[in-house]
Amino acid sequence: MLDQHDKIKELETASILPLLVKYSLPAIAGMVVFAIYNVVDSIFVGQWIGKAGLAGIAIAFPITTITFALGTLIGLGGAARLSIRLGEKKYELASRVLGNVVFMGPVLGVLFGWTMSLFFLPHILHLFGTDAETFEPAYEFTRVMLLGSPITYLFFNQNHLMRASGFPGKAMCSMILSVGVNVILAPIFIKILGWGMYGTALATMCAQTVGLVWVLAHFCGKDRIVRFRRGIFRPRWYVIKSIFSIGLAPCLMNICACIVVLVINRALLQFGGNSAIAAYGILNRILIVSGMTVIGITQGMQPIIGYNHGAGNRDRVLKTLRYGVTAGTAISTFFAAFCVIFPQLISCLFTSDESLHAVTNEALRFSTIALPFVGGPMVLGNFYQAIGRAKLSIFLSVTRQMLFLIPLLLILPRFWGTMGVWLSMPIADTITFVVNIFLIISFLRGYQIKHADVAGAKARALYAANHGEK
Repeated sequence: MLDQHDKIKELETASILPLLVKYSLPAIAGMVVFAIYNVVDSIFVGQWIGKAGLAGIAIAFPITTITFALGTLIGLGGAARLSIRLGEKKYELASRVLGNVVFMGPVLGVLFGWTMSLFFLPHILHLFGTDAETFEPAYEFTRVMLLGSPITYLFFNQNHLMRASGFPGKAMCSMILSVGVNVILAPIFIKILGWGMYGTALATMCAQTVGLVWVLAHFCGKDRIVRFRRGIFRPRWYVIKSIFSIGLAPCLMNICACIVVLVINRALLQFGGNSAIAAYGILNRILIVSGMTVIGITQGMQPIIGYNHGAGNRDRVLKTLRYGVTAGTAISTFFAAFCVIFPQLISCLFTSDESLHAVTNEALRFSTIALPFVGGPMVLGNFYQAIGRAKLSIFLSVTRQMLFLIPLLLILPRFWGTMGVWLSMPIADTITFVVNIFLIISFLRGYQIKHADVAGAKARALYAANHGEK
């Protein structure tokens, strides 16, 4: 069995394609399983609680998205920074990243999740479009999720760091363990005990707690390079700032997604009612599965790119990027084809309501036709994040939602109703794809020139050493 030194060294020496497969497959499995258990939750809710429960989850989604966004600020930023530190062979700084991520998670969970749950949640839910039918299920579900946010942050953040430190298989196992517990507990809590939406959220929090125990046990191992040790938990501003600088991009992307969902829900409520909102809830679950699969690719890439960027191995960085973009595009194309060809099969999984079937089928067919253009830009956004190009990553994180999608959502539904909502998404995806093409071409020119300069300097230094020159 490889020790952690060997696991880290292979990031610099192993063949790229097998290495990417080794890191990506566990990440994809973990992300897909996580996405599936969101889908399974929605299936349980749709079949046993009904359309109001599905609409409640859809309306609550922006709040849970904000919660997740703040977690990515710490977790994904910490994972990227940790990989770069390992590539630079700065192991003490890598451990300090771990300690500060552990410190910040519960603090942020209490400050944000508990405050929102205890004082502002009813007002926020009304703002997001609940009515007499959907308020109660949305409130029950969201309140438990917010109160459990310190556990959520600790679990997912440490899972990101586990993968970044050379243990993609164990990171996958922690996700599968959590999902398995949730799938077992959800039907018990919802159906047998009759706890409804409260039971749905409680099952999720219990599952995340079990996964958290697994992850924390990993970092207690004394044979780890990156592990819990005395002194690493003290907050250090330079470490926190470095984490935030990289994590801000995925955080903003998720916050923008929250704003988009809010705009979509309000437009659907105006032009289509709760049935349209419930249909969007189903569509969103499928988009989550697709997105999480591509995110699995990006999470597999992140340790390889971050380590080799820190070590100055730019050829390996670019080769990993090429494989990642190809895989991400293939995945999003597959999901687009499935949604366009088999919408009825998807809608039947979630509901037996015939009127809801028609709306859902329409949403699936039209909203996903440009999904093949989504996978590549998702990979590129993570690439900029992994190499520490925070500003460029932040720009791309807000481009699709704020510059393109929200204006389309405000204009098109006024002419075409709910169809305008469904068409806004592929139009925004197409424009975003074109922007990404221009940006990556410009970026790669500068990156390759820099690589050529570094390679030349190394060659001159080697020549001088071999010939006894100073």
